[in-house]
Amino acid sequence: MFKFLAQPRPKNESAPQAAPETGKFPSVGKRAAVVAASCALLIGVGAAGQATESSIRVAATETQAAEAQSNLSMEKSEIQANPAPAPAAEEIAVAPQAAEPAAPAPAAAPEPAPAPAPEAAPAPAPEPAPAPAAAPEPAAVVAVNDPAGAQAYAAGQLGSYGWAPDQMQCLQTLWTKESDWTTTATNSSSGAYGIVQSLPAEKMASAGPDYLTNYRTQINWGLNYIQERYQSPCGALNFHLSNNWY
Repeated sequence: MFKFLAQPRPKNESAPQAAPETGKFPSVGKRAAVVAASCALLIGVGAAGQATESSIRVAATETQAAEAQSNLSMEKSEIQANPAPAPAAEEIAVAPQAAEPAAPAPAAAPEPAPAPAPEAAPAPAPEPAPAPAAAPEPAAVVAVNDPAGAQAYAAGQLGSYGWAPDQMQCLQTLWTKESDWTTTATNSSSGAYGIVQSLPAEKMASAGPDYLTNYRTQINWGLNYIQERYQSPCGALNFHLSNNWY
């Protein structure tokens, strides 16, 4: 804000005439009028100063804008007058054109899912093994009652015991009296059994298990018994004739 100094009054101007004093000090009303006039003057001077300062600022701003516009116009004129040289043809780098992306290959068709393996047929349950056939009962052994065959067999065994053929007569008489050369002959009172009338019959088991039905087994046991007890068929017959047993 500019300070305004009180300008000196020109000499030709006549000084205001002082009001006739009515007393030693001016009145209150005059003082108030003087103060009011002074305030009005100061206010007017201040407003004028503010207006002047604003005008100066606006003018400075417009001046700077005009200078900037002028400088810009000059730069454009120089650019237009001296254009930049164009780059040489060989110096112009041309970016290689990117190859177009190849079209995507068609997606392969999905392979068909393998057919499920057929379920294996359940193995047939093994048939129960047939029960073993019952062993057939052995056929009942039938005793052979053959007096002639029994005598022929006995005659053929004499030589193995060291006896002469004539011992056959004594043997034939002895066993005819005992059983009549019958394989199943049984003494009802004593239980003696077979051609040789063994008592009990189980004694003949030492000659074979078929002693009840086989006349050969009975004869083999009887000849051994005679040899041990009487040394010969004739010795056995003599004892039997004396005692009615042997």
